[in-house]
Amino acid sequence: MHITGPHSSTLLRRASRSSATRLHSSLSGKSSSPSPSPVASQSRSHTTASAAFRSVRSRWSHGVDWKSPASLSSQIRTTASPVLDRFHRSLATMASDHAFSGILTGLPKPGGGEFGKFYSLPALNDPRVDKLPYSIRILLESAIRNCDNFQVTKADVEKIIDWEKTSPNQVEIPFKPARVLLQDFTGVPAVVDLAVMRDAMNNLGGNSEKINPLVPVDLVVDHSVQVDVARSENAVQANMELEFKRNKERFAFLKWGSKAFQNMLVVPPGSGIVHQVNLEYLGRVVFNTDGMLYPDSVVGTDSHTTMIDGLGVAGWGVGGIEAEATMLGQPMSMVLPGVVGFKLSGKLRNGVTATDLVLTVTQMLRKHGVVGKFVEFHGDGVGKISLADRATIANMSPEYGATMGFFPVDHVTLQYLKLTGRSDDTVAMIEAYLRANNMFVDYNEPQQERVYSSYLSLDLSEVEPCISGPKRPHDRVPLKDMKADWHSCLDNKVGFKGFAVPKETQDKVAKFSFHGQEAELRHGSVVIAAITSCTNTSNPSVMLGAGLVAKKACELGLKVKPWVKTSLAPGSGVVTKYLLQSGLQKYLNEQGFNIVGYGCTTCIGNSGELDESVGAAITENDIIASAVLSGNRNFEGRVHALTRANYLASPPLVVAYALAGTVDIDFETEPIGVGKDGKDVYFRDIWPSTEEIADAVQSSVLPEMFKSTYKSITDGNPMWNDLSVPQAKLYSWDPNSTYIHEPPYFKNMTMDPPGAHGVKDAYCLLNFGDSITTDHISPAGSIHKDSPAAKFLLEHGVDRKDFNSYGSRRGNDEIMARGTFANIRIVNKLLNGEVGPKTVHIPSGEKLSVFDAASKYKEAGQDTIVLAGAEYGSGSSRDWAAKGPMLLGVKAVIAKSFERIHRSNLVGMGIIPLCFKAGEDADTLGLTGHERYTIDLSSNINEIRPGQDVTVSTDTGKSFTCVARFDTEVELAYFNHGGILPYVIRQLAAQK
Repeated sequence: MHITGPHSSTLLRRASRSSATRLHSSLSGKSSSPSPSPVASQSRSHTTASAAFRSVRSRWSHGVDWKSPASLSSQIRTTASPVLDRFHRSLATMASDHAFSGILTGLPKPGGGEFGKFYSLPALNDPRVDKLPYSIRILLESAIRNCDNFQVTKADVEKIIDWEKTSPNQVEIPFKPARVLLQDFTGVPAVVDLAVMRDAMNNLGGNSEKINPLVPVDLVVDHSVQVDVARSENAVQANMELEFKRNKERFAFLKWGSKAFQNMLVVPPGSGIVHQVNLEYLGRVVFNTDGMLYPDSVVGTDSHTTMIDGLGVAGWGVGGIEAEATMLGQPMSMVLPGVVGFKLSGKLRNGVTATDLVLTVTQMLRKHGVVGKFVEFHGDGVGKISLADRATIANMSPEYGATMGFFPVDHVTLQYLKLTGRSDDTVAMIEAYLRANNMFVDYNEPQQERVYSSYLSLDLSEVEPCISGPKRPHDRVPLKDMKADWHSCLDNKVGFKGFAVPKETQDKVAKFSFHGQEAELRHGSVVIAAITSCTNTSNPSVMLGAGLVAKKACELGLKVKPWVKTSLAPGSGVVTKYLLQSGLQKYLNEQGFNIVGYGCTTCIGNSGELDESVGAAITENDIIASAVLSGNRNFEGRVHALTRANYLASPPLVVAYALAGTVDIDFETEPIGVGKDGKDVYFRDIWPSTEEIADAVQSSVLPEMFKSTYKSITDGNPMWNDLSVPQAKLYSWDPNSTYIHEPPYFKNMTMDPPGAHGVKDAYCLLNFGDSITTDHISPAGSIHKDSPAAKFLLEHGVDRKDFNSYGSRRGNDEIMARGTFANIRIVNKLLNGEVGPKTVHIPSGEKLSVFDAASKYKEAGQDTIVLAGAEYGSGSSRDWAAKGPMLLGVKAVIAKSFERIHRSNLVGMGIIPLCFKAGEDADTLGLTGHERYTIDLSSNINEIRPGQDVTVSTDTGKSFTCVARFDTEVELAYFNHGGILPYVIRQLAAQK
């Protein structure tokens, strides 16, 4: 087979805009790399034989035998399609034509033989490469290995080599990640989309089995557990039973997907949080696939995929629709990023935690401005912080706005790999490869200066204890200033740092009876204290630190008040093992921090209900109640509808605040409580030293714990294993299901793309200010009893107690469309200060739910747009925040700025993202949202350019210029097809 079609970069980009027949998928020989090496990043194996596939899979398991090959086949389909056969054969015939075959080098083993072959960056003999940041070297290696002068060209490679000069110019490059990572909230809609894409392929006369992942896909079910039962020895089992009762249909669907699609592994519920499982087990660092060595890289459908960057694996979050295209072999189109060099020096002071460090880094980077950039940490201080601390910092990349926060591999990384059960041989191969390819940092050797786009530095000794809140993760508050900051928040007008509580009511006391016990709440009272989320529950130092705080408090006679909802949700079973090994779990239990489950809980709003008496005391007295959690997100309305003040804190601080019962306290001068001897107990009395924590980590965190935990990770549990699923490759949709529903994306789809389009006389559906998050646009938490989604569920016979959450119902477009813009804390300027998920239907003047207003516009054939301020779509990489508006009929969003992933998702769903010019917004332009808007965008895709100016006019005579935020040529091609998935379907259906 030979390659046909355009070969120049320019022609290729142009063709991608308008040709529905261009063969742009890795499923055909025409569009795949001409050597076996690209397959190393595109497929788990070069061979179609099941046994060979299984042997490769076993190599991924880092020497840990997940399951026998026979039992693995029940989890992973390994029978390759004829399409894959042709794909692999075509690659074999083109191997000799690889553009960089001259630098393909063998990597010798110390004892003789070789580990395999790799594309050697030193062999380029280009001094520019030596100055590249390590994170850019990973992009370079991928481009070289996948260079076929079709999907990836020599010109693309040159752009990356010349990064210092090209990155300021916003140049576009293709990138092929080694694998894709999903969690169940984002995984269910991804599998729904793949299933309905198969149907669409059938309808177009194509081969439905072309809709199949070509890269390794790991899906960890971790977002469905809720804290229904807390403070109980039986909490884990009770919550899992409720989880399965609510989600049986979703879980069965995912289990079907693991059998119907090739290259997809589903890790069952109860195993851990996806990012911790990725860090401790799934992360390869270096792949060795059939003798081809290359760096691990991953994109995931969760913002905090970036946690893996702490392990030296390049990874970041993308939208679900973008991830689906990556699964299907499409190269990701990305702007070559700038890299901020963040130098760390010194050492953390005694008693300062990784959480304190990450909140400090988050605030610094937010202030510096890193949206769309990589951050690369370097300097001697990096070698002084643990791998878990690095992962904590990397995890928070979405909170500081960077694409990723990267820590290159060094000796600390290698030690962690051994600790977590990776074999000595695997670690030796990883070190040898990275050293040979100039991707390893050795802090014992002189460091060659690398070039960065901008520079920051931090002396670790200057970091002090802190928390963040009450509504945003980057609003850091030093612990010593917390009491004063809290009182200023009570005084300030309503906003990110204000609640506008009148002075005369700030000391209000709400007395109530809690199960026969006298209780009281004040403004700032802690009602939820949760050790939760991927950010911190992967870190033994802060987890064991929390146990030590609980132990000291128990010994002094302090006890958390029973009306504080306390919970502990570890990121993996390993945490339980070392908490038990240390003897500290019993003290956590005594303080109410019993383990409630293994998954993402309070941080995403799965906090469960508060006791009725507590909820009534809050609502009847309008109390500003507080939640303190060791998570990464604290947006208003996210943690719990009744906690308006949410603070991020380290796990030890979560325990301390639970003991204090309030955030209105100065830990330096005020006692936390009274001990059993009648004396005041202060914060300093219960706070462990750095040495105490280090001793606990050294004696309690053992390699065998990781090996035993992950040896049986895919065994599942009896409830998962009992799920019965069909064997069909096409999904049989149940029209009565309220969990899994066939979405309408491809109804009446033809091979002809709809083409580019502007917008004419559209109404404004919503008019927002700054910092509208994806939680505002598409909430993941509970379904409010008076919402359109609740009405739909009741009409379909679902009891209120079985509503579950929006997150768990992401496989049903009917519910998710009704849940779009349904956050109870959303502020829409059309409502003149009223808070809530309603809007004004402009033609009639009626105040309606957003869904009902959108439905009226659609019935009348009227398009809508959304006006917004800065940072529109910040927060989780939630594809429904783009899918929902599309289903409501939104054609464009005009904002001051967009969060990276959300802007990409809007394009992926065919919605036009426009940015106001610098210094302008809806208010400065005098726009009220009552106008009708016309967006002058050409219907000829070849006349549109990335980032071009677009005129927007209104029926009131106002006219202004915006920037069209199609950032790459490939995004324009997606827009021409009505979105990324229709584009992929047409490309695949065109192949014969």
